[in-house]
Order: sequence, then C-alpha cells, then structure tokens
Amino acid sequence: MPLPAWLESGMAALKAYAHHPDPRVATANFFALLVASNQPFYPLYFYWTVGPEIGPTVWTFLSTPFFLAVPAVARWNTVLGRALLPIAGIANTLLSAKVFGVASGVEIFLIPCAVLALLIFRPSERWIAAFPLAGFCFLAYFLFHDAYGAPAHLYGAAEYAALLRLNMMSAAGLTACTALVFSTLLADAEAASGGNAPGGGIARD
Repeated sequence: MPLPAWLESGMAALKAYAHHPDPRVATANFFALLVASNQPFYPLYFYWTVGPEIGPTVWTFLSTPFFLAVPAVARWNTVLGRALLPIAGIANTLLSAKVFGVASGVEIFLIPCAVLALLIFRPSERWIAAFPLAGFCFLAYFLFHDAYGAPAHLYGAAEYAALLRLNMMSAAGLTACTALVFSTLLADAEAASGGNAPGGGIARD
C-alpha cells in the first residue's frame, strides 16, 4: 500500500535535512532527529507506563529545538553540529533529573550521551570534543546527583519503579541502536577499504 503523497514528501525532506557527505555527521544528524521525533510521544509513554501525572514531562520539550538544530549547525560547522548532540542530551538529562528526581533513574541517559560523544568524532578530534564531552557526562553525575533538590512532582514508590524501568529500557535501547549503527558504519568502511589493514588490523581514518 503506497504512502500518502504528503507523508512521502515529508520523509524525503527529513532525509534531505539529515543528509551529510561525512558519515559521522550524518549519523549524528540521524540520532538527533531520532530523539527529537520521539520526544512528543514521551508523555504518552509516561502515561501508559507510569501514571496520569504527566505535567512534568513538558519540561523535556525544552531540548527539542536543540536536537532539531543539529543538522543545520553541522552544515555550518561539522564539529559544533556533532557536539550539539551530546550537549543537548546532557542538558536534557540534567533537567529531567531535577524535574523527576534521581529516583527516576533518568541520569542513566548520561551513558548513551558519553558513548555518542566518543563515537561521532574522529581520533584527531578527541581532545577538542570527544573526551571533554564524555568526561563531563561522568563529572555531571558526581557534581549534581545529590544537588538537584526537590523534584517538580513527588511520585509514589510504584510510579518511580515504573519510571526507572522506562528510563532503563529507553537508555539501553538508545545505546544498542548506537552500537548497531556504528557497527554498520565500520562494516561499510571495511568493505570500502577491501577488508583489513596490513598486519591484520582494521583500517582507520
């Protein structure tokens, strides 16, 4: 069954917006738009799995424009565009920890933020972007974990258990998706270079 014309044109425009000749930049664009496209559904996930008190979820929408801006910024500066992805993720995680409380387990999203920061930059860019951003993910946990104060809404024990499961599954899914995408990129790079580099190592840029 063919898709409606408006949906096909919308998907084509989105694909064109995310496209970039640099595969690392294109991957960062993909993940930024993936997160942004899921954020409007977060209140529904929350309602179904945690409970009807979804008011605090609107705070997560503050990060949506920054995720959406990643491809545009990357066209201007590829390093800054890629850096905006983990920066937006870290900021959203810290804000969510303040809004929902650390009992929600939302700080676990610092892990995929760190993983993405380490993967979307080249070895030559590690000290200017990858290591500082990934390092801040760990530092943020130690700096802010006990400093958020009271959450915007205090949920019950059962609700926090459900929210913890939701965040654990979401963070695990995002991390697994990251591994899968970069495994595919590595396989493509191996195929393009004819397999392994001399000495049995994998060719790297």
